[in-house]
Amino acid sequence: MAVALRRVDDRPDRLHVRLDRPEVRNAIDRTMVGELHELCAELEAAPRILILSGTERVFASGADIAELRERGRDDALAGINSRLFLRIAALPMPVIAAVDGWALGGGAELAYAADFRLAGENARFGHPEVGLGIIAGAGATWRLKELVGETLALEILLAGRVLDAQEALAAGLVSEVEPPSALIAAADGLADRIAEQDPTAVRYTKRVFRAPREAHPEVDELAQSVLFESPAKRDRMTAFLTRKTRS
Repeated sequence: MAVALRRVDDRPDRLHVRLDRPEVRNAIDRTMVGELHELCAELEAAPRILILSGTERVFASGADIAELRERGRDDALAGINSRLFLRIAALPMPVIAAVDGWALGGGAELAYAADFRLAGENARFGHPEVGLGIIAGAGATWRLKELVGETLALEILLAGRVLDAQEALAAGLVSEVEPPSALIAAADGLADRIAEQDPTAVRYTKRVFRAPREAHPEVDELAQSVLFESPAKRDRMTAFLTRKTRS
C-alpha cells in the first residue's frame, strides 16, 4: 500500500497522483522514490497521461535532508533521484506537473522532468543546494537552462533566486498560472486535449521530440513509417475529410 503517494483520479486515459507527505513538506525520501518507480513501471506497461501534484501550498520541498546528509559517494553515483526523474521524463505518455506552493531542489527537478508544468498562484521554484554544500544533481544543471536560458538558470542555481509563479510564466518554465482552487481542473483540461489525439501518435511524437538532434530526420521518418500504416491514421483522416465535405 502506498504511503508517500495518493491516487486522486484513476481513469482509462489518465492517472492523477498526489505527493502526500505533508508532515515533511512532501520531502522526497527513499519510500517516495520507490513508489514513484512502481508508478513508472505501471505506466510503462499500460501508458496513460500522468498528472503529478502536491499537497496544500507545497509541491515538494526537495530531497529528505535527514537522508541526504547521510548519503556518501556510492549514493551519489547510484543517481537515486536523477535516474528516477529520467524514467519519469521518458514515460510513453505526457506527464503534467501541477505545481502550487514550494517546489525546491529535488521537488523542482521532479517538475522539470514533466512535459508540462502548470502553476498555482502560490508556486515558488528554487534551488538551495549550493547553500547545503552540494549541487542540484537530479537534472537542474542541464534541464533548467534548456527551459529558461543559461543566464536565469545560473542565477537560480548559484545565487539562490526563487521564481514566483508569474516569473516562472514569463520565463517559460510554466505554461499557465491558475488560482490554487482551479489548478487541477486546468491540468485535467490539458489532459483532455491530449486525450483527444491519437494516443499512438502522441507517444511517437513525444519520443521523437526528445531524441537528440543528430537522430533527425531518420527518427522522424521511422516513426512516420509506422504511423502511416496505422488504422487510426486512415480512420481519423477519413473523419476529417468527411467533416470538411459536410461543412
